Amino acid sequence: MNPTTAKLRVAVVGLRFGGSFPPIYAKHPDVAQVTICDSDEQTLNSFGDKYGFTRRTTRIEDVLASKEIDAVHLLTPIPSHGSLSLAVLERASIVLARSMGTTLEELRAIVAAQRRTGLNYMMMETAAYTYHCLHAEEMLRRGEFGRIQFLRGAHYQDMENWPSYWMGLPPMHYATHAVSPLLKLSGRRATRVHCLGSG
Repeated sequence: MNPTTAKLRVAVVGLRFGGSFPPIYAKHPDVAQVTICDSDEQTLNSFGDKYGFTRRTTRIEDVLASKEIDAVHLLTPIPSHGSLSLAVLERASIVLARSMGTTLEELRAIVAAQRRTGLNYMMMETAAYTYHCLHAEEMLRRGEFGRIQFLRGAHYQDMENWPSYWMGLPPMHYATHAVSPLLKLSGRRATRVHCLGSG
């Protein structure tokens, strides 16, 4: 925290997917400053120039070494989230990530690091904040659905021209887009998971 204002100093890492977040943080009343980071210098500078972000770097190492960053929002390619989350927790920062990891070993290591450091780790699943989910949440609040008895989710996405690592991910490694809106609408947490494959 910025000792003079008690506000967070946030770094957003990965602008190709995460470009919508720095302007949101910049307007938030509890955020003192925003640092942007992307490995592509042209992307970094054109984004920074467009939105007026002066704190910028192409190196995640600069973010990890900085004493002026309290929270790191990871929006890098999914295979990097496990190792980067651990690196951020080890340098005493809050972690915000759109996915936690892709192996049980990564998940266990992140949970252990969070418990050991006492720092905050937040998975920020984006599908829970789409306008579709927010609209359904508002309808539910107004009582237009009645009592929820059963929920089922699906997520369809055209992945043409997406990064190649997506094609190698087993489907159930990334089911959160289909599941998180249901948990949010029901006000519940998942306690068990069953995965039934087909095809």
